[in-house]
Amino acid sequence: MDKLVVEGSKRLTGTVEISGSKNACLPILAATILTDDKSVIKNASALRDISTMIKILKNLDVKVKQEGAVVTVEPSGFKKYIAPYELVSTMRASICVLGPLLAKHKRAEVSFPGGCVIGPRPIDIHLKGLRALGVEIKVEKGYIIADGRKMRGSHVYLGGHFGSSVLATANVMMAAVLTKGVTVIENAACEPEVVDLAHFLIKMGAKIKGQETHRIIIEGVKKLHGAEHTVIPDRIEAGTYMIAAAITRGDVTLKNAKLEHLIAFIDKLESAGISVKKVPSGLRVKYVKKLKPLDITTLPYPGFATDIQAQMMSLMAVTDGISVITEKIYPERFIHISELNRMGADIILEGATAIIKGVKHLSGAPVMASDLRASAALVLAGLVAKDRTEVHRIYHLDRGYERLEEKLAGLGASVWREKEK
Repeated sequence: MDKLVVEGSKRLTGTVEISGSKNACLPILAATILTDDKSVIKNASALRDISTMIKILKNLDVKVKQEGAVVTVEPSGFKKYIAPYELVSTMRASICVLGPLLAKHKRAEVSFPGGCVIGPRPIDIHLKGLRALGVEIKVEKGYIIADGRKMRGSHVYLGGHFGSSVLATANVMMAAVLTKGVTVIENAACEPEVVDLAHFLIKMGAKIKGQETHRIIIEGVKKLHGAEHTVIPDRIEAGTYMIAAAITRGDVTLKNAKLEHLIAFIDKLESAGISVKKVPSGLRVKYVKKLKPLDITTLPYPGFATDIQAQMMSLMAVTDGISVITEKIYPERFIHISELNRMGADIILEGATAIIKGVKHLSGAPVMASDLRASAALVLAGLVAKDRTEVHRIYHLDRGYERLEEKLAGLGASVWREKEK
C-alpha cells in the first residue's frame, strides 16, 4: 500500500491539464452495452474506478480494450446479466449497469454497491424509478434481482430526502431508452455528467429531450447503434486544483476546465478573494488578496457540490475568521474534520454543520484518508502545512484523481508517493 508525502509552503504556479470526468465516464461505459455495435470512448482517465467498470464489463463477457485515454467496447453477443459482489462492492457507480442490463436482457442481478464511507447512500431511488417502469425487483443475499419483461414507458418521480440522484437518473434514463413508450423523469438530476450521458445516448440513436433540466423526456426506440464520444473534463478535479492554487497563494491555469460547470463553486471562491478568469485554454486561478471566510451549503447541481466540500474546508481552515459549511447532500460526510484538526485546524461539528475558525498555519502530521474527497482535502492541507505531512490509505485518491502527485509536482509542489513500511 502507498502513502503520499507532502512538504508544504510551496507556492503553486503554472498549468495543469484537467482529465476526463470520472463521474461522467462510468455511466457512459455502462451505456455501451445497450447496443451490439462497437463504441469508442475518449478522454477516459486512468483511474481505479474506470478500471473497475472495465472489469465489470469484461466479467459480463463484453470485449473491452483500453489504450491510453481511449476505451473501445464491443458488446456483440454478450449474454451475461450478473454483476458480482467482488467487483460491485468496491465502487458505488457499479450500480449503473443495472439499467442497461434490464434494457438489453430484460433481467439483471447486481450486487449492492460499495464505495466511500461518507454516510448512508441508499439506492432506493434507483429501485423506485425502475419499478415505475414496470420492473419487478426483489433483494436476495445482497443482490438486486430484477425482471424487466413487463417494462414500459411511464411517469417517474426521482425525488429523495436530499434532492435528485445523479446515478438514479442515469439508471432510469438508460433503462428507458430501449423501453417501449414515453418515459418522463421528474426531479431528474441535471448535473453535467447526466447531460454528457444523454449526449452519448443521443449519438447512439436514443430520443431524449430536457437533459439539462429537472424534467427529462425519453421516447423508447427499438435499437441503438455504436458511437464515438469524448468525455467532459472533470469539474471536481478542476475544483480541487483551483483550491490548491488558492491555498498556496498561487497562480495556476487549468487547461480544459469549464467555467459553466463550476458556477456556484467559482462564486464562493471569488467571494473569498480569489481571482478566477476564463482564458482560451480553460481557467486561470490566482490569489490576489487576503482570504475572507465563507458560509457554504452543499446542494444538488447547480448548487455547491458536495464533492468539493472537504477540499474547501481545508482552504477555510487557514482563512482568518469564522467559516460555516453545511452539508445537505450527505450529512455524515465529515470524517476529514478529525484529521484536519490533527494538523492544527480548529473545526467543530454541530449536526450537519461544520464551524471553522481559521488558524495562522497548519502543521504536518501523519493522517488517514477516509474517502476520495477527504483524501484530496488532506493533500491540500499538506501543501500549506509546516513540515512534512503523510497521507495514508491513498488508494482512495487513485479512484478519482489521475496522477495527482505528478500534476502537483508539475506546479511546484513538493509531493511524492512512497510504499508503506
